[in-house]
Amino acid sequence: MPVTKVNGVDINYELEGDGKETIVLINGLADDLTTWFGQVPDFLAAGCRVLRFDNRGIGKSGRPKGPYTTAQMAQDAKALVDSLGVKDFHLVGVSMGGMISQEYALAYQSDLRSLSLCCTYAAPGPFCSRMFKLWQDMAPVMGVPTVMRDVTLWAFTQDFFLNQEPTLKEFEAAMAALDMPVEAYLAQLNAIQVHDTRSRLKSIKVPTMVLAGADDILIPMNLSEQLHSLIPGADFATAKGGHAFLWEYPQPYNEAVLSFVKKHSR
Repeated sequence: MPVTKVNGVDINYELEGDGKETIVLINGLADDLTTWFGQVPDFLAAGCRVLRFDNRGIGKSGRPKGPYTTAQMAQDAKALVDSLGVKDFHLVGVSMGGMISQEYALAYQSDLRSLSLCCTYAAPGPFCSRMFKLWQDMAPVMGVPTVMRDVTLWAFTQDFFLNQEPTLKEFEAAMAALDMPVEAYLAQLNAIQVHDTRSRLKSIKVPTMVLAGADDILIPMNLSEQLHSLIPGADFATAKGGHAFLWEYPQPYNEAVLSFVKKHSR
């Protein structure tokens, strides 16, 4: 996969397809570009070009000293798409990626045809803030893979634990092998802890969809509903599954995203 330097940081990316419509994907906390494995084939099959990349701090991208912010990572995304000549695209962000996407839309919305904000929030609120503080305290003592084991319990539904054990074991193995130093994890974690766009979202005019996991307990539905209420004219939708709905039930997730992209295509 190619790597380019933007904002002084090496960014690992993958640009696939030659469709007229381009979808740019932004990952969540501690997720690299491979985590879109359930989406890319369907998006390419739908005739789209797809750009995905590792945020600073994860995967094969650089890991500069933190803390990071969502606005800073939005600047990375902007520099990357500019370097590749990608314009007039559909931006899709999941969890932390949805927060980065909000900052991107606030700063550079003339680049966008549509904006999909998935299982994310405008501000963390008291519940998520306490959960993230626990992860912050756990990581230096127990390591990032142990924290990610905890995240798995919050991210998937009971149905997943009961009926998809082989896939569950694959995820647990991947979490155990996660190559992310504590310092890089805490740098990304800071971004979601301090993210707050509530007072600015009213300026977003690009067509926007807020897409929530119907059974999300990590980022509760009320936070998705608050985000939706703050963006004028935004659509609101849910898809089957919890916070990790794009992995647990990729088909409904992909259909929701592609339907919105098609609605706002050329």
